[in-house]
Order: sequence, then C-alpha cells, then structure tokens
Amino acid sequence: MPKALLAAAGCHGTLAEALAGVHWAVGATARRRGIALPVLGPREAAARLLERALAGEELALVFGNERTGLENQELALCHAAVTIPSDPQFPSLNLAQAVQVLCYELRMAVVGLEEAPKPPDREPPATVEEFEAFMAHLDRYLERIDFHKRREPTIILLRLRRLLQRAEPTRRELRILHGILSDSERLLPPRR
Repeated sequence: MPKALLAAAGCHGTLAEALAGVHWAVGATARRRGIALPVLGPREAAARLLERALAGEELALVFGNERTGLENQELALCHAAVTIPSDPQFPSLNLAQAVQVLCYELRMAVVGLEEAPKPPDREPPATVEEFEAFMAHLDRYLERIDFHKRREPTIILLRLRRLLQRAEPTRRELRILHGILSDSERLLPPRR
C-alpha cells in the first residue's frame, strides 16, 4: 500500500502548483508568524478537515522542511495554521513526529464519527489556484488605480487575502469579483 501511495504522489515545483485544485489548506507550524491565520489545535484541525472531506472538498495538510518549517510566503497560501502544543523550551517537533501526531488526530476523528454528518448544501469554496488568480488580478487592479499611493502594498494585500480567505468565496463568487474588476478597468482612462 505505501508504495502505491508514493507512486501516485505528484511532484511540483512550487507549493502553489501543488495546491492547484485544493479548496482548503492547513499549514503546520510551531512558531507564531507575521501571517494572520486562524490557529487551530491538532484535534480541531482534524475535525474541520474531516467535515470538509465529507462535503467533497479537496484538502491539503502542508508541512515544511525538517530544518526551517514553512516559510511565510508558503504559510500565506494556507487558510489556517495548526500548531501542536509542546513545551515552550522545545516548541518544534521533527517532521515525522508532526506528521504522526496530525495523522493520529485525523484517524481518531474518523474513528469517533458515529454517523457521517449531512454534507452542507453549499458550493465548495474556490480552489487555491482560483483564489491566487483572483489575488493577482486584484493586485494588478490596485496598482492600475494607484491605490497604494507610495504605501507598501504587501501589508494591504495580506490583509485583503485574510479577509477574502475568511469569506471562503466559491468559484462563482470569484468570477463575480473578477467581473467587477474587469468592468471597472474598462472605464479607466488608457494607460500612458
């Protein structure tokens, strides 16, 4: 079984490519970062992942490398962070331990499930790839209208990212937002 699982695994050049098609991603991290993400414990993360899996969503549990963990720009692609409680003097686990703890919690969530909850009557949220395409469009649009006016655009875009990720827009909702940006771009004067 493990060989078949490994053979079916994909190799990707970037985390964004690996998350294409994923609706909700949770990044494992031991440290508080400058990224404003909801932080979940392992049990809560497992429960949310199971609930979304039962609703038919594509999910990802993201781990960083053994030495440094997830970089801020990688964590920014996630919708939530999961932190395993540990001794403050030794806050991080090695990669194998972190994977094992989170897989254990996922397994226990499945075992504890007496009857599958009815999947919610809603469209699944947009994929990470669709969301990133919208964020790139929004970034270009804000530049075009000179929204930042010599302010640092990174902070504004991170805050807009968090706002929109909390809303969990569907593919249809993102198409509406793309349309609003595109229609208003047509009303702008030509670029010089």
